Amino acid sequence: MDTAGHSEATARRGLELTPFRGLRYDPDRVGSLAAVTSPPYDVVVRPDGLLHLESADPHNIVRLILPQAATPEARTAQAARTLRDWRADGILTPDPEPGLYVYEQRAPDGLLQRGLIGALRLPDPGERAVLPHEDVMPHVVAERAALMRATSANFEPLLLTYRGDPSAATAASTAVERAAARPALLATTTEDGYRHRLWSITDPGEIARAGADLARHQALIADGHHRWATYGELRAEHPSPGPWDHGLVLLVDTARYPLRVRAIHRLLHGLPVPEALTALKDHFRVRRLDVPRDEALAALAEAAGSGNAFLLAGDGTFHLVDRPDPELLARTVPADRPAAWRTLDATVLHATLLAHVWHVPEDAADRVSYIHDTAATIEKAERDGGTAVLLHPVREEVVRDLARQGVTMPRKSTSFGPKPASGLVLRALDL
Repeated sequence: MDTAGHSEATARRGLELTPFRGLRYDPDRVGSLAAVTSPPYDVVVRPDGLLHLESADPHNIVRLILPQAATPEARTAQAARTLRDWRADGILTPDPEPGLYVYEQRAPDGLLQRGLIGALRLPDPGERAVLPHEDVMPHVVAERAALMRATSANFEPLLLTYRGDPSAATAASTAVERAAARPALLATTTEDGYRHRLWSITDPGEIARAGADLARHQALIADGHHRWATYGELRAEHPSPGPWDHGLVLLVDTARYPLRVRAIHRLLHGLPVPEALTALKDHFRVRRLDVPRDEALAALAEAAGSGNAFLLAGDGTFHLVDRPDPELLARTVPADRPAAWRTLDATVLHATLLAHVWHVPEDAADRVSYIHDTAATIEKAERDGGTAVLLHPVREEVVRDLARQGVTMPRKSTSFGPKPASGLVLRALDL
């Protein structure tokens, strides 16, 4: 056998999206479909958002993705018990036949996103069909793995993107648009104003044509790095071939439906803003901004256009931090990575500010929280006496270019969206 040729073919192997029997809420058994959905587990702001979702409906999906109990073991056991009970009671019911699912989200401002939900074959070592772009936290992977292990289910699809042909219809795009012209399996509007619709594609020929199209492509993980790492860990634990060889994903063609890229902010517990600013004064330019939030964020965007910049909040006002000392960066930022990585705001935040200026361990959950919502980050910093570090989002082309080079960004560097709502379609591995 030609080993070199085999390795090259393996590396070129593309996306393999497989139909599955979706597990979905019976709309007659719950208050409303909107009331049982949730943002992805890592976007839920705890404890406020968690309590809000739990009270929205007794069957809200948050009881599966973020079970509450005294110990980790009790939490995963509770999720497994809840899933069994809901399936036995008909709250969650399987669709009659396997399919790929077309998922549509429409934002209040009119942004439209459509993609395909299916069970994606996990690439073998050496394949580059799916490109991660962020590091992960081992304790989060362990938590997600314990939950999936106990429930034998994928509750939330990862968000993956690929670049199709923007100038011509493809088999995958044709399947998506054809499905979206039919009556939907479900339609609901969540409290954030987003409208969601779901269809299924069950025709074997259409599935095969879409699959052949996708097999030519490479995907970027837009959201769900920890769940992707979890899929790989669980696949290694179970016999192959088997259901653990696949993981639930949403694939979006960003040539047709561009995603938004937002930053993920940091909340530093136990570090008051005055203390954070004092540590910065000899290394960065610091300016106080007594302006509304939108104006402060606009100033951050302008400063980020010419170098590293951060916005600190938590004391009732904003502080723009920019123009880092080049000698400090040379001393603290690893030099063995591409320039695009070394100059990322998230890189400077983690390698320079957290590690060397503020001496905050990034792995310590009691010291650093990662929050997607800007207002929530500021509010929690003001309430808890900590420091909110607000970042400007990185451009998608930078993310994709680094991923193609095999370079991962610091954890929680980006927030692609809109993210799929959790609870519209689940994958039980025994179906």
